[in-house]
Amino acid sequence: MTHTPTRVWYGTMPVEFLYTPGAAGLRFFQTLREKGVLSATHCAECTVTYLPPRVYCENCFADLSDAWREVGSTGRVHTFTVVHVDREGRRLDPPQVIAFVRVDGTDGGLVARLVDVTPSDVRLEMPVELVLQPARKRRALPADIIGFSPARPPQAPASRRGRRR
Repeated sequence: MTHTPTRVWYGTMPVEFLYTPGAAGLRFFQTLREKGVLSATHCAECTVTYLPPRVYCENCFADLSDAWREVGSTGRVHTFTVVHVDREGRRLDPPQVIAFVRVDGTDGGLVARLVDVTPSDVRLEMPVELVLQPARKRRALPADIIGFSPARPPQAPASRRGRRR
């Protein structure tokens, strides 16, 4: 066995790439752009609802290409981190909160920014709701998802608001 000496690159390495989401990811982002809803795949055999969607079940390898369903736009913060510096090392003011959100009605979730909330107000299991770009600005890309914001409490029916008992 011959060993090749290690190569070291000093300075900036120019990298260009094109994001390709794959078949399931493409359909997910197209549905998000066209309908403004999250979509997932569901394995009836294993009763698993995949978000992000999969083409095949990870457990039984069933073909899920025709097993799509729309899922809700709410969820709960499963874990989070507070980011104080950007990729170039510059301080962020205010800091950004990135969370893994378990989306209701699925066995998975999404990693996204938490918006309209201060880092000190974020809690595990905090209910959140999806925030998307306006329909006219969506391009079937990850950037169509602005993030998740704290869920608004449900409002009482109009006939009961402001009524004294």
